[in-house]
Amino acid sequence: MSGSFQAELVKLVRRPATWLLLAITLALAVLFTYVFPYAGYAAGTAGPNTGRGLAALLPDRLVGNSLGGLPVFLGAIVLILGVLVVGGEYGWGTWKTVLSQGPSRLAVYAAKLLTLAVASLVVVLAVFGVGALSSVFIAAAEAQPVRWPGFGDLLTGIGAGWLIATMWAMLGVVLAVALRAVALPVGLGLVWMLAVQNLLTAIAAPLLDWVAQVQKGLPGPNAGSLAAALGASSDTPGVLSTVGGGQAALVVAGYLVAFAAVGGFLLRRRDID
Repeated sequence: MSGSFQAELVKLVRRPATWLLLAITLALAVLFTYVFPYAGYAAGTAGPNTGRGLAALLPDRLVGNSLGGLPVFLGAIVLILGVLVVGGEYGWGTWKTVLSQGPSRLAVYAAKLLTLAVASLVVVLAVFGVGALSSVFIAAAEAQPVRWPGFGDLLTGIGAGWLIATMWAMLGVVLAVALRAVALPVGLGLVWMLAVQNLLTAIAAPLLDWVAQVQKGLPGPNAGSLAAALGASSDTPGVLSTVGGGQAALVVAGYLVAFAAVGGFLLRRRDID
């Protein structure tokens, strides 16, 4: 499996789409978490996230600010990455080529999952990194003291972000395996994350009690609850304290394992073509 893992890492690093997705992720994280709110604060205008004030943009809020985008927008980009890593083999017709080299289906699949876990961690660390730089710049511009979160809080935040990002990547994997494609899994995944789960939370849940109860077990609301428990702003789409942080972490971890297991089962049982 180590050979397959190294091969998957090389493929991921050399794929231009990987770096494009990372660049988009970091650009969105900086623009919507720091640049636009700070510009609104400086200009005295009102809008989403501009009412949080200067204190919400300083380094001591790094954990919550870095996690805020993962339940929806940044998580959607990681989902696309998961689809590309697995679904690309169907689009290029390279599954047979890969498997003819000797490794079993599950060995290659496990290598892809491990590669995605590493990639998700890199994404989360990069988001924290650009967030730290942005918050320091704002603190310096406003002559504010630079105070960082505690080391334990920082590790907890990174771990939670890694958990959320990896769960979305595994959703992309299982969609790619189930549909044996790239375009349709990406489309369905984005529709679910950007539209359906937000409509359930904003429209259906307040009207129907059973929907409100059901959504407590869905991946999006639990990812949002985990981010909220660690300081993410409730003004951010997808961030809402639907359940407690501990339950949210367990549910997100459960979905991560379930998505990975279902994808492996389907890949092992069905024809590649």
